[in-house]
Amino acid sequence: MRTLFIILRKEFKQIFRNRIMIPIIFILPFVQTLVLVYAATLELKNTKITIVDQDHSALSQKLISKFEASSFFDIDISVYDDDLIKDKLLKDSEKAVLVIPANFENDLREGIPAHLQLNINAIDGQGAGLISIYVNQTVMGMLKDLKPFASKTNLMVLPSKINTEPRFWYNPELNFKHYMLPGILVILVSMIGIFLTSLNLVREKEMGTIEQINVTPIKKWQFLTGKLLPFWIIGILDLSLGLAIGMILFGVPFRGSVLTMFVFTGLYLFTAIGLGLLVSDFASTQQQAMFTIFFFFLIFVLMGGIFTSVESMPYWAQIVNRINPMYYFMRIIRSVLLKGSGIRDLWTEFVSLLVYGILAMSVAVWQYKKTN
Repeated sequence: MRTLFIILRKEFKQIFRNRIMIPIIFILPFVQTLVLVYAATLELKNTKITIVDQDHSALSQKLISKFEASSFFDIDISVYDDDLIKDKLLKDSEKAVLVIPANFENDLREGIPAHLQLNINAIDGQGAGLISIYVNQTVMGMLKDLKPFASKTNLMVLPSKINTEPRFWYNPELNFKHYMLPGILVILVSMIGIFLTSLNLVREKEMGTIEQINVTPIKKWQFLTGKLLPFWIIGILDLSLGLAIGMILFGVPFRGSVLTMFVFTGLYLFTAIGLGLLVSDFASTQQQAMFTIFFFFLIFVLMGGIFTSVESMPYWAQIVNRINPMYYFMRIIRSVLLKGSGIRDLWTEFVSLLVYGILAMSVAVWQYKKTN
């Protein structure tokens, strides 16, 4: 144990003397949590939309007022011009153009089906779908208030005894920050476990100190434990820091058990560190390690359910996702924070991460060669 303690002390000194690792360990949590939670959002707010009013009636003005009162849209009133509409959408200066045709109010009064034309920039398919939904809700909300027209147009005819009241579980305010923060924390912990672990070990190879350590009486398990344990501890501390920032600044709830959170985090870090050690076994330089990690890291992030739902992916992608450790930890951290799930509720993820971690660490330790 004395040998292990000496190695741990040496590793912590080496980490704190490294000018590159210190910002990653202490500044990265603040930057990722404060910046990405705001930037990486799918919320629709202040979307620029041009409204072309060809009717110039009281009803068209009422509709425009509805859009102006909404926090989802930033309204620009314009005259009708085909070239202008195409130019706005082509330059991406506007996300959508809504055209209110002439005789819009008269058609509604006479019971004739009235039409609105909505032109949407659909390069961002998900954003275009949200714009269409919000525009439709705004228009239907205005028509619902038109009691004088209801008898003639049969708009919004609903049974009087049905009253629908939706309930949003776990995130009742539909706050996207509560959904996004756990994903940012998964990326943070993964970078500590995989990225820094691999670079630290490969750096020993580049400097030639690994050869000096290999000829010492230090046993392999002592050396690897001393090299890996500091990053396990740092990962736990960084997650704690990220959670504190999220709860204080963004009001993210913590409905689950603190013990459950750190049990799963420790298990995930064990898996991530095993993957980092495995990469360092095959990489000879830090550049090789970085390219290898970035290749797999990008795939893990995009398929892990951090930004998009795994259930909406093709079936084959969901099967492939079974070998993605981020997929399991993403489900765990969101369930613990937002739902209050315990180990019993996440038993499948617990077993999967445990098996994954044992396999990754076993192969990495077996592959590492120490010659005396």
